[in-house]
Amino acid sequence: MSHTVLVVSNKTLQKMKDHYGVPATLPAGAVFAAKVDGCSVTGYRSGKVLFQGKNARQEAEKWDGQTAEPKTKKISLPGVHLPEGFSGMSVAGSDEVGTGDYFGPITVVAAYVEKSQIAELQALGVRDSKDMKDPETILIAKKLLKAIPYSLLILRNEKYNDLQESGMSQGKIKAILHNQALGKLLDKMQPQKPEAVLVDQFAEKTVYYRHLKGQKRIIEENVFFSTKGESVHLSVAAASILARYVFLKEMDTLSEKAGFAIPKGAGPMVDKAAARLIQTYNESVLRHFTKLHFANTEKAKRIVRGGM
Repeated sequence: MSHTVLVVSNKTLQKMKDHYGVPATLPAGAVFAAKVDGCSVTGYRSGKVLFQGKNARQEAEKWDGQTAEPKTKKISLPGVHLPEGFSGMSVAGSDEVGTGDYFGPITVVAAYVEKSQIAELQALGVRDSKDMKDPETILIAKKLLKAIPYSLLILRNEKYNDLQESGMSQGKIKAILHNQALGKLLDKMQPQKPEAVLVDQFAEKTVYYRHLKGQKRIIEENVFFSTKGESVHLSVAAASILARYVFLKEMDTLSEKAGFAIPKGAGPMVDKAAARLIQTYNESVLRHFTKLHFANTEKAKRIVRGGM
């Protein structure tokens, strides 16, 4: 039987627990367990998550980039060294939002921050969007839209579901989106060039470029990868804010279409919202609103059938 093991942070372990749910009985040391299409998933208090079954690898790849950080304090990938003074350089950075959310699209932004703008952006309060409340994200994003060059890609759910059903992993989808966003930004900036490019690390460099095989254009010159990229350079922090801002706008649009507030994340409230959509419209509407391969789809159907 095929199997894959991930080691995740406590925060991600809780997120996975909310996503997969907790059955009546659990194996010793486990905090959650679930069976999804072609795979069983078990998360343990130690932070290890075991995926077993023919689709183990595909299921594990949904959590690509959310593994636990190394215990060392290095901010870059092993074997990858950032140039001295990197935080003060003129850098194009990329980040994405929405990969762990059942509802809503994946939004990817590449943003360029020139060294002369760093102090200005710091004064604006630019930092990782995950550390901000949504109103602050929106406020700062509106200022960034006028202050820096950026490119934006939105992968809405219908297209995402098509790609996923064709056999493309979420990791590959993200790599393609980051590469395309960076390419668009570099074109927009011409003839100016950044001193470096920083991708917020969600896969090892070799895996990232393996995902890009077959693409017409691959951005490789002066490209660096780092975990917590938003703390390494403000370009990634700015990209995360803009990506979050656009994601929030897309979620507002989905809420308007649904006729009620669509929740973020992948927890129990999401299951109930999906069930409400099925009951109000029909099951096929989920293709427009959600990432169908998430376990929330089956949970919502069980709610509709009265199984919960």
